[in-house]
Amino acid sequence: MSTSRMQKILKMMSMQDAVNRQIDENWAEKNREWYRAIWIECAELMEHYGGWKWWKKDTPDMEQVLLEIVDIWHFGISDLLVSESSWSSIAASVDEEWDKIGKEDGFHASVEKFAQACLCAKRFSVGEFGAILRTCEIPFDSLYQFYIGKNVLNRFRQDHGYKTGGYVKNWDGREDNEVLSEILKNHTVEGDDLETQIYSDLEFNYPDNNLN
Repeated sequence: MSTSRMQKILKMMSMQDAVNRQIDENWAEKNREWYRAIWIECAELMEHYGGWKWWKKDTPDMEQVLLEIVDIWHFGISDLLVSESSWSSIAASVDEEWDKIGKEDGFHASVEKFAQACLCAKRFSVGEFGAILRTCEIPFDSLYQFYIGKNVLNRFRQDHGYKTGGYVKNWDGREDNEVLSEILKNHTVEGDDLETQIYSDLEFNYPDNNLN
């Protein structure tokens, strides 16, 4: 039986709270500027999509575009989690706002409109974020699958010394994000124990675990 969008939103909220607490137990009390992290990530998103540098040829790297979108979603969920105490109310609001804004004429315009909305309100804009995905023709389930994967990778990073500087980000010539993309191709959204399977695959591929 498939999981509804609202149930998936609640699951992602729970996972985001958990990884935030792994980094900082009292994260929700710090009143951090999530909107600032969001608009800076928007610039990285533009870089992976390309097409705005008229002086050179470049093409979209859609896997990395999706991972950047997921990074923004991490910060967005964090901002939403501190907006009110009822998680069910937040999830219901996200579910309602998600489809309210149609897709833009182009990717760059949709990202700029989203970044502007976040900067003006200093809050995450659910509707404008959903519009970016529609403009890219990225379905919600793809966001969900890659969110689960990136959240697990973030937890894996912390478990292996990311905060203390001991983590190895380059895995035999590839960044860990690229390895994650390959891993996700072998798992379905509705798979049982998706988090456990992804973590196990990361553990298997991590360079420290392949030393003779």
